Amino acid sequence: MPSRILPEQFLAILADLGLDELKAALAEGEPCTSVRLNVSKNVTEEDIRFKGSRIPWCEAGLYLDQRPKFTFDPALHQGYYYVQEASSMFHGYIVKKLFGNAGSPVRVLDSCAAPGGKTTGVIDSLPAGSLVVANEYVPSRAAVLRENLIKWSYPSCVVTRGDTAAFRSLKDTFDLIVADVPCSGEGMMRKDADAISQWSAGLIHECTERQWDIVNNLWSSLKPGGIMIYSTCTFNRSENEEMVERIINEFGAESIAIDIAPEWGIAGGIGTDANCYRFMPHRLRGEGLFVAILRKPGEMRCERQKGKNKTKNAKSTPQLTSAKSWLTDEAAAEMEIYADEDRINAFPSLHADTLRKIKKELDVIYEGILMGNVKGRDLIPSQSLALSPCLRKDAFPTVEIDSQTAISYLSGDAITLPDGTPRGFILLTHRDRPLGFVKNIGNRSNNLYPTPWRIKSKIN
Repeated sequence: MPSRILPEQFLAILADLGLDELKAALAEGEPCTSVRLNVSKNVTEEDIRFKGSRIPWCEAGLYLDQRPKFTFDPALHQGYYYVQEASSMFHGYIVKKLFGNAGSPVRVLDSCAAPGGKTTGVIDSLPAGSLVVANEYVPSRAAVLRENLIKWSYPSCVVTRGDTAAFRSLKDTFDLIVADVPCSGEGMMRKDADAISQWSAGLIHECTERQWDIVNNLWSSLKPGGIMIYSTCTFNRSENEEMVERIINEFGAESIAIDIAPEWGIAGGIGTDANCYRFMPHRLRGEGLFVAILRKPGEMRCERQKGKNKTKNAKSTPQLTSAKSWLTDEAAAEMEIYADEDRINAFPSLHADTLRKIKKELDVIYEGILMGNVKGRDLIPSQSLALSPCLRKDAFPTVEIDSQTAISYLSGDAITLPDGTPRGFILLTHRDRPLGFVKNIGNRSNNLYPTPWRIKSKIN
């Protein structure tokens, strides 16, 4: 492909930083394609249709030699893997290093979470049962975040939508905050032409002001001794090292280092004593990323989190009874199951009090497992339930379908079921794993795959 024309002011910034070698990588280099397997669903390379080489800082990450047509791979829609830029997988590595051996659940906020790549990577690195709150300000991006987290199928997860200012009232709530803040996007210039056309020196100034507002909003909700992972996908010092130094100077934060291998090609900070990690495409296989790890002053209190008594609904209903019967015994014992307007939800009782606290301050657009929607006397099982590991294997009759039929289903087409298939809700499986529900009404079946998620394009 022809060379990209990079803004002269941006090239001057690279020269001032001593990063002249980066110019060629950004102007002429090709971005790599990479995916991360869903370890919480015990997905292995044998479960996907392509092979790759390992990403050194992510055991579940794979570099791919070619970019498949992911849209037409049912495994993507089943939540087997996430298509994620390799550098961004470093967040999961950090979390595993710092919290992987914590021994008890922790509470995590991903404050600028859409589309969900870093959130899902963090989920797979946390102690079992940890609570993850994923927030996004832009409504359309929040919808994509919700979809991706439903497909990843982690039950102790809450998706919120709104300004980070709302988290000021949740004082000392989170053990870990991931702040992958909006930035000038210099690190994405190989992947996104808009990152070049929209760049300006003024944008850097605008971003630094927004970044500080976000950090300032979040800091009080971080527990004493808690960790903030601050990151951008840009190269300039204003949004990176200078912002980290401001956090250290104004909040008394401690800069934290973690072990990395020299052969990974990760660079340190520029003009700072703080521990920083720079991913630059002339040094490694990945796009631009800056990361710093900061500890809040104070001593981390080891809370012993106990499940509270389950909320008792004013009246048990057939829908609540049905919903409970769809879960494994273990999940049913650990979950609160409750009605919320026309929805039946299940949420881990361990974190129910925190959820109620969050709901008072934020717009919660998803929580735990959406079991189904009430329609008349029926409870229509949801896609969230279909993909959840908490679904009991014998809760519904199943029909196995091939790849072509799976794509038809994901496109919203009606699926012809085998003779003898019982009436009612049927769970379609592909390669022996859940894909989604249909309702068999005898002469035909109703496709229950969520309309906004359906494949709109056609295979060429």
